[in-house]
This record gives sequence, C-alpha cells and structure tokens, in this order.
Amino acid sequence: MPDMLSRRELLAGLGAAGLTISRTASARAVSAPVAPVAISRCRTYTPSELTPVLDGMFDKLGGLGRLVQGKTVAIKLNFNGGPTVRLGHLPLGDTHWPHPNLLAATMQLMARAGAYRIRLVEGAAAPRTDPFEEHMLDANWDPGMFLSAAPRVEFENTNYTNAAKKFTRFTVPNGGLLFPAYDLNHSYADCDVFVSIAKCKDHPTTGVSTVMKNLFGVTPLTAYGNGAGKWEDNDLVYGNDRIQILHWGSRQPAMGAPPEIDPASPREDHYRVPRVVADLAAARPVHLAIVDGITTMAGGQTPAPWCTPVAPGFLIAGTNVVNTAAVAMAAMNYDPRAPKGTIPFDGPDNKLLLAEQLGVGSADLSRIETIGLPIREAMFDFRALREKRRASGTDGPGRRRRPMIQN
Repeated sequence: MPDMLSRRELLAGLGAAGLTISRTASARAVSAPVAPVAISRCRTYTPSELTPVLDGMFDKLGGLGRLVQGKTVAIKLNFNGGPTVRLGHLPLGDTHWPHPNLLAATMQLMARAGAYRIRLVEGAAAPRTDPFEEHMLDANWDPGMFLSAAPRVEFENTNYTNAAKKFTRFTVPNGGLLFPAYDLNHSYADCDVFVSIAKCKDHPTTGVSTVMKNLFGVTPLTAYGNGAGKWEDNDLVYGNDRIQILHWGSRQPAMGAPPEIDPASPREDHYRVPRVVADLAAARPVHLAIVDGITTMAGGQTPAPWCTPVAPGFLIAGTNVVNTAAVAMAAMNYDPRAPKGTIPFDGPDNKLLLAEQLGVGSADLSRIETIGLPIREAMFDFRALREKRRASGTDGPGRRRRPMIQN
C-alpha cells in the first residue's frame, strides 16, 4: 500500500486550503477510509455496449451481489435545473442529468444480482400530488424503461414527507461542520443500499460537481428551500433552490429541522455549501457511487450560455464516495487536494478535504487503488477548458452577489 501522508504534511496542506481543524479531525483525515475505484472507457449509451462495460466495472469492485442481494436500494438521481432546462437542443441525459440508459442498465444489473426493491429518489421541484414519473415525462424520459428494469421499482419525490408523514433525522458523526443533523425524506433511511449517480461537471460554488455534490439535493425544499415554512405540504415547491437557508444562511431551516451549529459563521456560499455536502456525505453514507463521464458539459452544473457539451468517454464507480469523487476530479485534470484559491477551488473550500476531516473517505490519490483504465488514459481536460473560458472572459458569473432578502 502506498505511504500515507505524515500528519505534518496533512496539516500543511489543509492549512493552505484555509481549513482549521482539531487534532482529532486531522487524525480522522489521515486514517480516512479507502476502497478501490474502477475506471472504464465507454463512448456510447447504446445498451449492448454500455451494459457489459458497467457489469465489468461492478465485478472489479467485488460484484453487485454482495452489495444488493435481497436488499432495498435507493438511487439518488441528479435532476438539477428542472426538466425543461437544456443546453441548446440536447437531451438532458447528454449534458447534465445522468443518462437514462445508464440508470436503466444499473437497475437491470442490480435486479440480476438479486436486489429486492429499487427506489429512484430525488428532490423534484413539483407538487406533492404530482407523481414523480410526471417530472421524468416533462424531460422526455420514459418511466416505463425503469419500471421494466427490475421487479419492484418505486419513485419518491424526497422534497416531501409523503407516506411517512414526517422527516427522518440524520445526525452528522463527529459533530458536523455546519449543521449537527439534517431532516430528510424517509427513503434515505428506509434502504439497505444508497447509491449516488451523477455527471462530472464544473460547479461555481463548490468547484466541481460529481457524486458528492449530488448529495446536496437530498435536503428537502420544504425544510431547506427558499420557500420553506411558507406553504402547506400539498403546495407547489417554488423557488427551485436552497439559496436563502443553505447557501447564505439568511434564516434557519423550517419544519423543525435543526438550526446550524454556529449562527455567527460566515454567511457565504463558498464556505457553507462545501460544508453541507461534507456533512451529508458523513450523515447519509453512500454505498455505491457512479460517475457518468460518457458525455457531459463543461462550464457549470446547470446549462448556461458559457457551457459546452463534451464527450470524455469514461465511467467511474466506487464504494466510497470521497475516493470516487477524487478519482473523477483527477480524470477531469483537477487536483482533488487542491487548496482554496486554486483551480477548481478558486473561491470555495475543498469539500473533499472537509469530508476527510469527518472521516468519510480519503481524497489522496496515492492511497486510492484504481482498477481498469489508468487515470492518465481516461483524462479529459476540463481544466484547460476552464482556463480558456477565463482567458476569453466567458467563464460565467464567478462569485455571485448576495441576493437582497426581503423580511
């Protein structure tokens, strides 16, 4: 096994990243778990080519059977931006949502491995009374392809309490960084296996968006959204973001969710959002993380004029979400241990190092075993595209101004 960083080296790196941590937290970071991460070349979503590649990756990780046989699996989707936001006329699965064929193939392989139930979960900005499947139809996705992928398939819009009538509290181990606990939909508790599947993309607030950033969306808009506490549970979730509470800390969560640990902490999204993501990765552990890098987009998380479609042509999967996110960042030609103030963490704190601090997983590539395609052969240069956009002045809004909040 490769040598681990010394405590002095780790503290120096974290200090450069603008992170102040205790001796206990630094010890957790040094000993943060590692697990193999599989990388494969895949340039198409055609099922006859995609499914064997995905199956081979899961085999390299020890097989799906040991993970899902007889179990209830919850798969967290990444439907950011809503079903009608597109990059040009491209389908959402080609740019910023995980591709439906990848999702269906994953479900089919899980069913073959003996999964008892598969539940697709996401905080969809839709009325509680609207079936989650309607949200998919709005994006021109056919829910039937998922219903036929496994014997027992369920859909859950996790912005609401739904049949449980209340949220479930997830406490952050070791105290949490921004909140001590988060109140989430019951589906995140009523599962044996939790899966995060997402594209690899740039992100203005956290540097990069992959399987870790996807966890931000588990927070229900009825408790953490801009309109939280201002509507009945049956009403439309308006304000399709969490700017006021999670990004800026302008007020505390609604519906009895725990207030943040330190109300005097910075009211700035580059500080807050990475900590929320790290907290959630610790509070709701991910058992399988799948990065869709076959096609995606560079320049942002949600389509915008400066974003461009790209085709990196790779898939990445692992059983530790931080390890997997670190390898995905490296395949994007970003340093997963980059300090604050450097690309891609020009403004934000490094959420991977924060998750290390909580003992979730290591972002140290020298400790993470990669199986299959070497990172250097998989690499697609998101960094060069970012620098090119920056040089031409087309890199988006950068740091957003704090919005005026009306009392």
